[in-house]
Amino acid sequence: MGFVKKVREVLSHAPVSGVASPKGRVFYDTSAIALANVMKLYERDPTCKSSVDLLSASTVGMGFYTTVDENYVKAKEAKAAVDRFCEDVNLDGLLNDMAKPLIACGNDFWLKLTPDKLVETLRMPIDAVTRIGLSSVPSLKLPYKVTGYQIAATYGGSLGNDLKPGAVIHWRLGGDIPSGYGVGLLQVLLHTLQVGSDTNLRPEIAWMKAKIERIMPKIFEKYAGPDVLALLEGADEETCKSFEAAIKNRSEEGAWLFYNKKGDIKPVTIDPRSGFSYYVDHIVNQFYLGCETPLPRLFSTPGFTEASARAALDLQDMLIKPVQRYVKRQVERELFAPIVMQAGLDAGLAKARLNFGSPESPELVVSDLIHAAETGLIRPDEFRKNAIKFGWELSEPKAGSGEGQQSPSIEKLSAGAGAGRYLVVDLGRKEAASK
Repeated sequence: MGFVKKVREVLSHAPVSGVASPKGRVFYDTSAIALANVMKLYERDPTCKSSVDLLSASTVGMGFYTTVDENYVKAKEAKAAVDRFCEDVNLDGLLNDMAKPLIACGNDFWLKLTPDKLVETLRMPIDAVTRIGLSSVPSLKLPYKVTGYQIAATYGGSLGNDLKPGAVIHWRLGGDIPSGYGVGLLQVLLHTLQVGSDTNLRPEIAWMKAKIERIMPKIFEKYAGPDVLALLEGADEETCKSFEAAIKNRSEEGAWLFYNKKGDIKPVTIDPRSGFSYYVDHIVNQFYLGCETPLPRLFSTPGFTEASARAALDLQDMLIKPVQRYVKRQVERELFAPIVMQAGLDAGLAKARLNFGSPESPELVVSDLIHAAETGLIRPDEFRKNAIKFGWELSEPKAGSGEGQQSPSIEKLSAGAGAGRYLVVDLGRKEAASK
């Protein structure tokens, strides 16, 4: 396994320098629910998967671009170093892969293959880290800083041979212990809830929903081909056995039974007064609340209006923006700053930043374009090229007309087929009129 080999290589290196933490008792934080079990819920439940996929795509799916402080003397070199690293490690793909477990279970771990010089990173399996070592504040039993990450024996780890903090990038959301395991979206669906005594527990929401879904096909099978009670007045034992065999061996679609004496066959049906729908709706609603995004409801429940959809998107944005800010700061601190320093540049002055979305291009206004043509800032041929971008239909310049020279000329610019309006620009006298 390639990952095991890489971990062993990192573990065999000397301890990463520059890691400072107070001496004292070491705590070990473990995940209350195994992260692998949380990801199983993501992989196997359609509601969980759609919710996590939507939130992760909304967080990092739009892509990113990098910027540096243009006032920095070596801004071009700094940006080139950062962009080259992003391309070499496929940072866009790594962030998209990382966002799903980060949102689903609140954690993701990246291994720096060469901790002393950041060149390449490797996403670790979600169950690779079994415990996180935390130092304590002097004279207090309070967790302070990470001392190491214990790797599972399956991946080549062993007791006392932990990965140093500088060798791991730990992506985490929330959590009750600083720098310990985070808590994601789906853990709440896998927790029991104590009600009164220690033995009186409410089952996990995910378990209740799964059990309802398991029972539903059985209910359908039972009442689509229901049990029957055959009443055969005065029938002998042989006749009763014949009916019994016919009923037991009937097909799933049911069967017609005929008898030439007085009798009755009554199917066993579900009592219409047993209103299970309210309980089912409650469990399903609790499940959707746990997923923290209303968008799956828009796809599965009729009756949502455009206003409801917009309100749902606004609520989702409130959940996404804090995660985006966290990812941005983590990338800038853990990746961009070391890359700039490795290039021999000042990371503080370069200020390499990750920005989600696409770079904003300046908006071109027609009036500004006309003014630039009038004042001679652009040539007539440049004016024509930009005007075409606005949908103006311009005729080809006549041969020998001197197009492209700064000479007095008049261009009739049509604002659209059938528009009935022409804009006349006199580039010679620097005047414009419309009619």
